[in-house]
Amino acid sequence: MPFANYKFPEGALNAEQKEEIIHRTTSMFVEYFGEGVRPYTMVLVDEVADGGWGRADETLTIAKMQAMTRGSD
Repeated sequence: MPFANYKFPEGALNAEQKEEIIHRTTSMFVEYFGEGVRPYTMVLVDEVADGGWGRADETLTIAKMQAMTRGSD
């Protein structure tokens, strides 16, 4: 059974965006493995509390991510 688990900061996505992620991920698995995997594909979209995760020994928050994004424009 194909399985994907996405984790996003809480409140970063609305219901429509989550639904799109689920549909697009399912389509990707079908593209790789064939239509037979569609009914067995599991996609979880988890929301993590702001500041509840980190990368490279740094706690990340939505504010920090927005600042990094603005800096890369």
